[in-house]
Amino acid sequence: MATQAKPVLYGYFRSSCSWRVRIAFALKGIEYEQKPINIIKDGGQQLTDQFKAVNPMQQVPAVTIDGILCLHCFETRPEPRLLPADPKQRAHVRIICDIIASGIQPLQNVYVIQKIGEEKVQWAQHFINRGFETLEHILKQTAGKHCVGDEISMADICLVPQVYNAERFKVDVSRFPTIRRLNQTLIEIDAFKATHPSCQPDTPDDLRA
Repeated sequence: MATQAKPVLYGYFRSSCSWRVRIAFALKGIEYEQKPINIIKDGGQQLTDQFKAVNPMQQVPAVTIDGILCLHCFETRPEPRLLPADPKQRAHVRIICDIIASGIQPLQNVYVIQKIGEEKVQWAQHFINRGFETLEHILKQTAGKHCVGDEISMADICLVPQVYNAERFKVDVSRFPTIRRLNQTLIEIDAFKATHPSCQPDTPDDLRA
């Protein structure tokens, strides 16, 4: 049987969506190759025809195996699971992920922020604070050691990069004690530390930890 090629992650060190994928790879123990795409330089390398051939949406992250855009590599590694076995807890994880991935992050990503212009910081702060108010309310009910109970899940994978973004935009995270506590616990876990934006192949020297 032929050996399957390593997945290739096209991402950007500070992209919260790229960080989610890096965390998932680390938790699953999946070896992968990184191909940095600078979404700022030269107007954004994700907008080139070369990258469009990889991902027609021209966004990072993108994961390919043998040149094919896919994410099925996570399905081939069921353990550790990233969705709880309990249906109610699984629903809670999906709600938290949806709030972050649909209700917060898209409103302060690079493409949107560039369109906002001079008011970009205030714009980002508004939508992050709005989303965090909802998250704090939910997490008070669902959290144990992690976002939903005591197992790491997709909710935790989404939360930590979003807190990083919040801090970049000078959001006062202390207003959200549950979010803050969860983030402080998670960021000490190897899979989160090793994939942090401060230690990636494309991290600028002045931002390295």
